[in-house]
Amino acid sequence: MKISRLLTSAAASLAGSTLCLGAFAFDLQGHRGTRGNAPENTLPAFERALEIGVSTLELDIGVTADGVVVIAHDPYLNPVITRDVTGQWLPGARGPLIKSLTVAQLQGYELGRINPASDYAKTFSTQQPRDGTRMPTLMALFDRVKALGASGVRFNIETKIDPGKPEDTVSAEAMTRALLKVIQDTDMTPRVTIQSFDWRTLQLTQRLEPALPTVYLTIQTANTDNIADGSWTAGFKLAEHGTVPKLVKAAGGAVWSPNGGAVTEASEGSAGRRTALKTEAAETRSTRERRRFSREPSEEAGSPAHASKACSAMNATERILSSDLASKRSSWRR
Repeated sequence: MKISRLLTSAAASLAGSTLCLGAFAFDLQGHRGTRGNAPENTLPAFERALEIGVSTLELDIGVTADGVVVIAHDPYLNPVITRDVTGQWLPGARGPLIKSLTVAQLQGYELGRINPASDYAKTFSTQQPRDGTRMPTLMALFDRVKALGASGVRFNIETKIDPGKPEDTVSAEAMTRALLKVIQDTDMTPRVTIQSFDWRTLQLTQRLEPALPTVYLTIQTANTDNIADGSWTAGFKLAEHGTVPKLVKAAGGAVWSPNGGAVTEASEGSAGRRTALKTEAAETRSTRERRRFSREPSEEAGSPAHASKACSAMNATERILSSDLASKRSSWRR
């Protein structure tokens, strides 16, 4: 599970005062559905999240060779969670690119369990296999949520695209347009937020569908920095704006989601007052738990996505909460 807190106050967003903890909206998000309980980014995982009572389903998307928006974290079939038509685990570190397969071809691959020989399986040992599970389309998820009558749940959708690896996915424009079409065709606009480390997709969303909220993801660590040179930030450069909040504001953003270590009193206080940004953060119970679950096998080490998940400890929170919920001990102690 991903715990996402929108730490916002009326003063911060309207009058531009300092970020405070006194008044905030609590948004319980099911990260990749609820992969601590069911196979990630699949309909069983999202259904389990709805049973638990999340307010938002968090998911990632890619686009197939025939232009269909599917729910997947990686631009390729991940061998750690993917078996072929014969039931064999995919070999190597990467399977076929999603953009190279049609949605019909993707249905030939099984995503119902984690390879038990992987470290990933140890991290999510509470996940229950669902053999026969296939990669869902975004349309299928929307249809399923409607059929279940979950009219209040929201969707936090991340565009999975890397400007440094254009060969891995469809273009930023093709991905954004395909995503927006599904959202518009299903009348889901009021219930969707789009987030990304690749700000090109956020810029396109703001231009093509201004009603959709966007969330600007950033990561600043010793090894990874997606705001360093403008390649991830749609050409906006930190050197020209001074602070990350100002950079996000210049891009037209209203919500900034940084890695935890990047939020300081200086960046969030002084700059936040001038830019009046909302800040979305992830929370875990302890620094030790953050360190313990700082690697995700399905993410390439050094990528902004990997580093962000490590720093914000989504894995730790997810593992802890799935265990608590499984044993009927839902505890929100800090």
